[in-house]
Amino acid sequence: MINRVLIRLKVVQIVYAYYKNSGKSLKAAEDEMFFSLSKAYDLYHHLLLLMPGITHYAADRIALLGMKVRPTESDMNPNLKFVNNRFVAQLENVEQLVKFAQKSKLNWVDNSDFLRRMFDKIEASDIYKEYMSSEVSSYEEDKDVWRKLYKAFVFENDELDDILEEQSLYWNDDKAVVDTFVLKTIKRFGEDMHESELLLPEFKDDSDKEFACKLFRNAITNAEEYRKMMSDSSKNWDMSRLAFMDVVIMQVALAEIMTMKDIPLSVTLNEYVEIAKYYSTAKSGPFINGLLDTITKNLRNAGKLDK
Repeated sequence: MINRVLIRLKVVQIVYAYYKNSGKSLKAAEDEMFFSLSKAYDLYHHLLLLMPGITHYAADRIALLGMKVRPTESDMNPNLKFVNNRFVAQLENVEQLVKFAQKSKLNWVDNSDFLRRMFDKIEASDIYKEYMSSEVSSYEEDKDVWRKLYKAFVFENDELDDILEEQSLYWNDDKAVVDTFVLKTIKRFGEDMHESELLLPEFKDDSDKEFACKLFRNAITNAEEYRKMMSDSSKNWDMSRLAFMDVVIMQVALAEIMTMKDIPLSVTLNEYVEIAKYYSTAKSGPFINGLLDTITKNLRNAGKLDK
């Protein structure tokens, strides 16, 4: 699940923290980076469990309506299509998620007011109404409705962001990336798939872990060389006046450019310009793009870059 987009973000964060929190060893900072990545994987599990959480809230609401002193016909004979969703039933029984819930002690029941507001929005939506009124009843329909609901109500949700921030400081900047993997997981589910096939692994393979380690270590150990490149290529700029985050972003970008021969230059430049837009000032993206472009041209002219 943890891809190189997320790894780059974490390396930039930890390199920045390494300089701001003097006294931490390189090994300790590296351990912090991998711990932070593991917390992103925890968030992936926690967001997957939000779907069963909302479903259970809906089931509890139906049960309460049936207990009214004067229940209506719809209270006594509710439409149970949403609460009997086969995809959600399959999801909440995935052993890996069950173990995560038991170990982490995290649950959505503690946020019942949030679940209520989420279900109110879902229930009022055209997505929900179309699903509930449809005469079609299939596993694929059950799965597809949650793909639509997740995109509509979980993707950009300020209240949810606040809840997650309270639960873990490590989740502040991870949700946008993790959301894409939740959707990918929904898509890969199949009615007859074995539970061990359903969730994404923490790392696709060892190469991504090696990428994280190599990128972080080179960004720190070769910092003096990379900052000299920046200084030599920014004749009209006073390096001491640059935003420190911009320096860190370029430092990590240069570590990737100089040591990851298999990654196209355009990919690296685009990734770090996007990070700059998110983490630094409004002018940082164009500035970093321009300076890195100048540095790479100088390196190529000097025969030090062959990509």
